[in-house]
Amino acid sequence: MLDDFGDKLIHWYERNKRNLPWRDCADPYKIWLSEIILQQTRVEQGMDYYLKFIRRFPDIFSLAKASQQEIYKMWQGLGYYNRANNLMAAAQTIVDDFGGSFPQQPRELMKIKGIGPYTAAAVASIAFDVAVPVVDGNVFRVLARIFGIATPIQTGRGKKEFETLAATLLQNHPPGTFNQAMMEFGALFCQPKNPDCQQCIFLDTCQAAKNGTVEQFPVKQPKAAVRNRFFYYLFIEFAQNGGPRAFVLKKRNQKDIWRNLYDFPLVEYGKRKQPEEILHMPEFNDLIGQTTFTVSSVSREYCHQLTHQKIHAVFIHLIVDKKPAGFAENALILVDEKKIDNYPVPRLLDRYLQDQENLI
Repeated sequence: MLDDFGDKLIHWYERNKRNLPWRDCADPYKIWLSEIILQQTRVEQGMDYYLKFIRRFPDIFSLAKASQQEIYKMWQGLGYYNRANNLMAAAQTIVDDFGGSFPQQPRELMKIKGIGPYTAAAVASIAFDVAVPVVDGNVFRVLARIFGIATPIQTGRGKKEFETLAATLLQNHPPGTFNQAMMEFGALFCQPKNPDCQQCIFLDTCQAAKNGTVEQFPVKQPKAAVRNRFFYYLFIEFAQNGGPRAFVLKKRNQKDIWRNLYDFPLVEYGKRKQPEEILHMPEFNDLIGQTTFTVSSVSREYCHQLTHQKIHAVFIHLIVDKKPAGFAENALILVDEKKIDNYPVPRLLDRYLQDQENLI
């Protein structure tokens, strides 16, 4: 099985690979950028972001000069903003410490913030032809099924076992082509649900197909329990002495989700409450004080799933005649309605704002 695995895989890849803009090039900047964007993101969703970044930042030098707010705004909707932070930090390191040239060896690449074993292997093998295997979710799935590996993939033992096997299979094959073929085969053919096993090039040797256990692989440890959080946002509209409308934003500086993004003032509870209850809570009074307000509308509940958290958000649209009493102490800012799109906000808020296009 080991002898012809790579040949069969690469032959399949050459006939079935997608035409992707970062493919068939040896530019480490484009390869690295695509890998960072596609972490925890489907190709279909990440494509437009990649093209947008390449147009705005055609090289590592232009990216290294970008402001956090601009990067966050362009990243908006991709989630996992730590990737955006790492993107900025890595660009600056590559320019400042390496003169704008990417290191070629995985060990050196992994010294750069945000570049772990997977990204380092992808850049090194595809851009520099270094013989190091790439092991991502697609590769775990393909190898676990074909070779019947039941070791949980999140464990140190499991990662080592898969990396060793992938390295063995890679031998005597072009590293970049082999690695891309492995990832592409998992993404297009050996998919998580209902793969067409009868048409698979490895049907005769796949252990999971033989045993009817395809969807049991790869083996994963149980996930941590999901924490439910209930956010009650105050979407505060303020008319500035008859001038254009403005809205209240707050930058999230605390060590929590969406750090350095902007959202609205909010009160959070551990369980669901009726929106009208919120208007009588001490936390609401701390924000609004004696300011006269009118409740314009109360939204439906918006849900947003994160890795280990589920956010349940309700937006209470208030119209006020003056700045809320807690404005300064709560670090709130007033943003003109025409400029609100300049601020990076979580996808959850963006969904709400898109629903309110007739209001702002």
